[in-house]
Amino acid sequence: MGKTYERIDGRLRSFIEQQPMFFTATAPLSADGTVNLSPKGLKGSFAVLDEVTVAYLDFAGSNAETVAHLRENGRITLMWCAFQGPPSIVRVHGRGEPVFRDDPRFDELLARFPGIDTAPHGLRAIIVVTADLVRDTCGYAVPFMTYDEDRDLHGQFFARKDDEALSKYFEGKDDIATSIDGLPGLPLPLPPRTA
Repeated sequence: MGKTYERIDGRLRSFIEQQPMFFTATAPLSADGTVNLSPKGLKGSFAVLDEVTVAYLDFAGSNAETVAHLRENGRITLMWCAFQGPPSIVRVHGRGEPVFRDDPRFDELLARFPGIDTAPHGLRAIIVVTADLVRDTCGYAVPFMTYDEDRDLHGQFFARKDDEALSKYFEGKDDIATSIDGLPGLPLPLPPRTA
């Protein structure tokens, strides 16, 4: 049923790139810390960088748990499942890092996402994940569901905010600068772009 792979290529890469959404899971080191699971979407916001490295755009939201957990320990699992077509689930277990807007690598990484206009979404960071373990499983219990289109509400809401307004929005939220468990989250005010 399930297999382990050394690389993200061929069929696995095609499957991952075709899915309209995926999930991220992270946790702090503390045994009683809060495990975080987040859905991710928006067409063009995910990229396979090479055979063991993937990345996705981290857009504005009401918390920064993934960023906080990655800053503390780097552990992350990404999961894609087929809601259409043949059943399959692919997981990438690895080490992640948030690359913030003032990082010299930011613009080069951002160029790997030509299919999305990031301006209306409040881009906070780019999450880069290096795979330690890549596995697929059957997905027989995953239901069929139809993807219609991306929602436009995220872009409508955050397009009205420039960097200053976005930083103020984040500062007004409880779990952006620090996580639910008190770990350092998103640097505020937002770091400026280097270019």
